[in-house]
Amino acid sequence: MTTIDTRAAVPLARTLRRVYFSRFGFALIWAVLLAFVAPNAAPLLTVLVIIYPLVDAFSVLTELRAAGTTSRSRASEIINIVSSVLAAVALGWASFVSPGAVLAVWGVWAVLSGASQLVTGLIRRKLGGQVPLIFSGGLSVLVGFAFLAQGLGGSTMVTSIAGYAALGGVLFLISALRLTRSARA
Repeated sequence: MTTIDTRAAVPLARTLRRVYFSRFGFALIWAVLLAFVAPNAAPLLTVLVIIYPLVDAFSVLTELRAAGTTSRSRASEIINIVSSVLAAVALGWASFVSPGAVLAVWGVWAVLSGASQLVTGLIRRKLGGQVPLIFSGGLSVLVGFAFLAQGLGGSTMVTSIAGYAALGGVLFLISALRLTRSARA
């Protein structure tokens, strides 16, 4: 059974709430930009696909710091940070290769970060507001495999990742709203 130290839970819930609201806003803006940019502007597409996993890494690092050194989710969060930074580098390279390469790399990253988010959400479930993130993590794993298959199949369109990001943003918003009660305790 998971136990949460209530003295540590309130500041963590407040931090998570702020991070989740920020991730919602970022994901929506990013998705709109990608949808408009992807078909026409390769240099801006490169910047966008690099920025997204870096924001993810920074967000998870913020969560990790707020949770403290005794957090049970520490290992999954570190894995998420490392995979996100490596994904940013790989996506930068892939953006010069082909849209299929971008989708394949994005897919691998979505699987890894989704699995990490799923584990972190399961560990933090007593804190509240984690069910949407557990769902998001599981969905990310499944969709990541679909992106990988599309990329390896030679897809020429990367705009589908905009929908992925937008849905993830909405799930972060739902989690932020559900954490309101924990953050006020």
